[in-house]
Amino acid sequence: MMAPVTAIFCIATLLTPRASADAVAYLLNVTVRPGYNFPNADEALRYGHGVCDKVSAGHTYAQVMGDIKADFNTSDEYQASYLISQAVNELCPALIWQLRQSAAGYRPPTP
Repeated sequence: MMAPVTAIFCIATLLTPRASADAVAYLLNVTVRPGYNFPNADEALRYGHGVCDKVSAGHTYAQVMGDIKADFNTSDEYQASYLISQAVNELCPALIWQLRQSAAGYRPPTP
């Protein structure tokens, strides 16, 4: 009796799309764009995975934006949001939905 259930599970598993990380794309996008000045690829990846960890832990989009702006001593919303987008899209794409939910309704602070 278990064989049909196992077969269905295996087929469903094979047909389920998987989100896969692309560290090379992340590195290219955050090291070519000026403003981040990571000392090396390992540090850039470490930082990106840290962003993923924050999103996974439930930090709000506003909190992660604030952390990045503080870390890079900038008030540039685009610079911070670009780094978040690159990290989540390329390093932890399974968290895209969670990030989008957190970012819904986000309004940049008034200058």
